[in-house]
Amino acid sequence: MQVRPVIACVGLVAGTLVALSGTPAQAASATQYVSPTGTTSAAGTLAAPTTLATAISRIASGGTIYLRGGTYAYGSTITIPAGADGTASARTTLTAYNGETPVLNFASQSESSSNRGLQLYANYWHVYGLTVSHAGDNGIYIGGSNNVIERTVTSYNRDTGLQLGRISSSTPSSSWPSNNLVVSSESHDNADSDGEDADGFAAKLTTGTGNVFRYDVSHNNIDDGWDLYTKTDTGAIGPVTIEYSLSYGNGTLTDGSQSGDGDRNGYKLGGDDIAVNHVVQHDIAYGNGHHGFTYNSNPGTMTVSNNVGIDNAERNFSFDAGTSVFRTNTSCRFAVSGSNDKTVGNADSTNQFWTGTNGARCASYGGALGWSFASGGALRVTFGGTVVNP
Repeated sequence: MQVRPVIACVGLVAGTLVALSGTPAQAASATQYVSPTGTTSAAGTLAAPTTLATAISRIASGGTIYLRGGTYAYGSTITIPAGADGTASARTTLTAYNGETPVLNFASQSESSSNRGLQLYANYWHVYGLTVSHAGDNGIYIGGSNNVIERTVTSYNRDTGLQLGRISSSTPSSSWPSNNLVVSSESHDNADSDGEDADGFAAKLTTGTGNVFRYDVSHNNIDDGWDLYTKTDTGAIGPVTIEYSLSYGNGTLTDGSQSGDGDRNGYKLGGDDIAVNHVVQHDIAYGNGHHGFTYNSNPGTMTVSNNVGIDNAERNFSFDAGTSVFRTNTSCRFAVSGSNDKTVGNADSTNQFWTGTNGARCASYGGALGWSFASGGALRVTFGGTVVNP
């Protein structure tokens, strides 16, 4: 991260930074403007924009950083550090300016677990309208809590596009990222060189409670659309909610590239036989390279309701064990034969699973897939031009 000129010591008086010796420090700012041509010495006004790293170091809690449109070429990770928090009543905001499209491009990074794009380690931030691409690892990594990530696009990164996880190996489970909302966001064409780790979205391994994905779209990633993997070394994660979202074409990139090592599921919901009671509702899994919705050895009591699985390569719904509750789910096949669904748990007659023929509800899902975000952020999914949100 870029820093301001070094001063010998800085004190805080009534919310204003005061230099005790050396060069006077700049007061924390309520507003900062950033552009691709901004400089560290600029004031951070609309007329004299600064750099993103400098703006992060200057912004006051509850303030707003505006990013002008254009491509920002970075070779190093941009970090919003732990402790640089907003509040529950006034989140600190990092947002695209006035409908413009800022693209944070990390193409000069090599593929490495240390080469993420944007790291959000603080609490109570609102990140809006950014595209983050070509990072050497995750595009956006969230280690803080109570954040809102909205209208972002994470693409062509060399690990999962947007991932939640602990800040470091020493972070206690009580401080794992919790109560984050990822909303109206898209993640696509993320691919690692091994072809087995890069998902669209992930809340896995080391995440707390209350994390929600809503109105999100994950497509054409080399591995899974969503990954909620758990492993014995770190134990159970907190229950995650995925709702009103769409996962399609995962396992095959937009250019047609595939990897035999990817899991290729739409929604992968577990790992290592660890029970976590996730909520998966009003979601669509379409044309993914393996299963649409899979428990992936999660034996918990998940809530799986009002979802639709269509033409996934193996099963639309694959739950071989556990006590999950299935209500009003729909499974259809048109162009891919696949396998019968398996739903061990509590499944009643409100479900229409695939056992060799399409049920009556499948008539709504036979056309070409389309999607868009409404002005208010809700995801609008169509098949053959007809709105079919489950």
